[in-house]
Amino acid sequence: MPKAKITDAEALAFHIDPTPGKFEITPSVPMTTQRDLSLAYSPGVAVPCEAIAENPQTAYDYTNKGNLVAVISNGTAVLGLGNLGALASKPVMEGKAVLFKRFADVNSIDIELDTEDPEAFISAVKLMGPTFGGINLEDIKAPECFIIEQRLKEEMDIPVFHDDQHGTAVICAAGLLNALHLSGKKIEDCRIVLNGAGAAGIACIELIKSMGAQHDNCIVCDTKGVIYQGRTEGMNQWKSAHAANTELRTLEEAMDGADVFLGVSVKGAVTQDMVASMADNPVIFAMANPDPEITPEEAHEVRNDAIVATGRSDYPNQVNNVLGFPYLFRGALDINARAINDEMKIACAQALAELAREDVPDEVAMAYGKKLTFGRDYIIPTPFDPRLIHVIPPAVARAGMDTGVARRPIIDMDGYEQSLKARMDPTASILRGITARARKNQATMIFAEGDNSQVLRAAVQYQRNGYGQALVVGREEDVKAKLTADGLGDAVRELRIVNAANTEHLETYKDFLYERLQRQGFDHHDIHRLAARDRHVFASLMLAHGHGDGLITGATRKSAYVLDRINHVFDARASDGAVGVTAILHKGRIVLMADTLVHEWPETEDLANIAERAAAVARGLGLEPRVAFVSFSTFGYPVSERASKLHEAPAILEARGVDFEFEGEMTADVALNADVMAQYPFCRLSGPANILVVPARHSASISVKMMQELAGATVIGPILSGIDQPIQICSTNSTSNDILNMAMLAATRLGKR
Repeated sequence: MPKAKITDAEALAFHIDPTPGKFEITPSVPMTTQRDLSLAYSPGVAVPCEAIAENPQTAYDYTNKGNLVAVISNGTAVLGLGNLGALASKPVMEGKAVLFKRFADVNSIDIELDTEDPEAFISAVKLMGPTFGGINLEDIKAPECFIIEQRLKEEMDIPVFHDDQHGTAVICAAGLLNALHLSGKKIEDCRIVLNGAGAAGIACIELIKSMGAQHDNCIVCDTKGVIYQGRTEGMNQWKSAHAANTELRTLEEAMDGADVFLGVSVKGAVTQDMVASMADNPVIFAMANPDPEITPEEAHEVRNDAIVATGRSDYPNQVNNVLGFPYLFRGALDINARAINDEMKIACAQALAELAREDVPDEVAMAYGKKLTFGRDYIIPTPFDPRLIHVIPPAVARAGMDTGVARRPIIDMDGYEQSLKARMDPTASILRGITARARKNQATMIFAEGDNSQVLRAAVQYQRNGYGQALVVGREEDVKAKLTADGLGDAVRELRIVNAANTEHLETYKDFLYERLQRQGFDHHDIHRLAARDRHVFASLMLAHGHGDGLITGATRKSAYVLDRINHVFDARASDGAVGVTAILHKGRIVLMADTLVHEWPETEDLANIAERAAAVARGLGLEPRVAFVSFSTFGYPVSERASKLHEAPAILEARGVDFEFEGEMTADVALNADVMAQYPFCRLSGPANILVVPARHSASISVKMMQELAGATVIGPILSGIDQPIQICSTNSTSNDILNMAMLAATRLGKR
């Protein structure tokens, strides 16, 4: 499967569009009236201030402290780039902050401290203690990171966690537990070799020893070789703690007969000869980034019995810190922990290991394009497993309560797990699934409007991200000029540019089109004009003849016009079963609106058909359909002739025996709000609707546009469903990312009859 190619220009554009940086602050309380302002600030704010002064613990009740983590760095060890300084580390720290939010709903602020003095750093962080519920240290060079973390843990009463050390250690330990399980070995009996005695390496070996590995069985190596008792060169107190009583002096000697290799060092540090010398069923964690100490291919050439993990997402068994730190902090914050201790880290590792042994949900398989099963190539859960949020934090919280660091123990653990499930954002996993399926399908995608900059950027992204081949309909000189103006001139060589002048199939296209349209008043001149000069028709003809796998159009002309052009080549009318379904993604929720494209004034039978097509789209997105027929009337009141069609449509679905939930007619608040729906106990929906079928196309369009403009919702669609070919029509205000999303939908063949 092709790997995504990210250019410097794309990376910079991602960080500047739509606004500089990667997150913003939004209020969680109303701020619209004078009363709101008086409650939020003066004089109302005085009341919680006095309450906190009297009882500091109530800060967790009246402020965001209990769900706020600081990501703090001085930029002395930024990724694999070295000492770039505090300011240059900010993009990384912002990224870490959004990962906290994305994976565990933890609010996070990045703070960059412009000092390399450990004492100044420690003092600054301590002074910020009242603000935060936890401190995540990041990208601080060794050995200063050891000093800073230890002092802050001793002197602060909130969790302090250096992710470069312990995050890697926790995920490594989880994978190691499962690798040894598969190998039939026990950790206390294994000979373990660690290469790389920096922050992550020391943390790995310390955690593994606390889980049962024997000191005498663990050999630690650095750039000078084995760390042995009596060595003086390049030593410090943290290395000395792991010095072995051994005659071994080199990594090569240490690897001979070893059961486990843990690498947090550099590319190429391990040779195939070293791997060949290891014990039966060796475990190799080559975690150097961006390139491992030895690749899985190289290791397996000499040892088919090896279990190999790396830090890379394009290999099985990725040791990814995002599996640990969000959930460790989630569990620690929810018990108001004073610290994150070894027991909590071990509980996290064990929970991750146990999760990998369970049956993998279908949505994870959908996201990765394959079925994942516990075994030698799947010993660590994937970062997008939706169970992580409600499995790992409870394990961490229990360990914190058992070891006495919890200030607010959780009484109802079942209720806690349910609340964690509610935090899960379904939209992210849906988009991830679409992306993975598109990349797997490798569709050749036709972009009909090659004279539009947004379309061209989307075509470049489609190809460079490894989704397949992009075909652009346009004139080469125009395409080149627009791409050059956007700083993507080099992409001209990558794209395939097609038009009526350079295709060898024009006569075939014209014959086909004349056969379809000759009895609709079109003569040969009309057919030539349509096939040779109308890009929407030309692109549709390409698709009809198998010269592409999908079609994206609509960015430059209104959807009604584009749909009319497409109908010259395909049957995409209401009478043919075509339906437009728009996905609205907002605050972790996804709702499908139908019909937003085809039916102007649907009749009762049409509404039932729309519901069925929308349900099929929902299932293609990984959702279990719950359809609401939406009106200004709820279950017959107020009585209105205009609502009668929506009142009658459910009966048609009931007669058809469809296999999804449906109900109606009802107002939007009944359909979407569980509390309001509960006032109608006879309602057949098991929860808020995720598909809204509306009375007419204009009401659907108004609703979508209002959500997009007023609420800032992400809108995907309309998704054209119910025709024989994967065609998607963008809106005229689409960004390049919107167009790319539509291309991926077409590549997954979502909506195809």
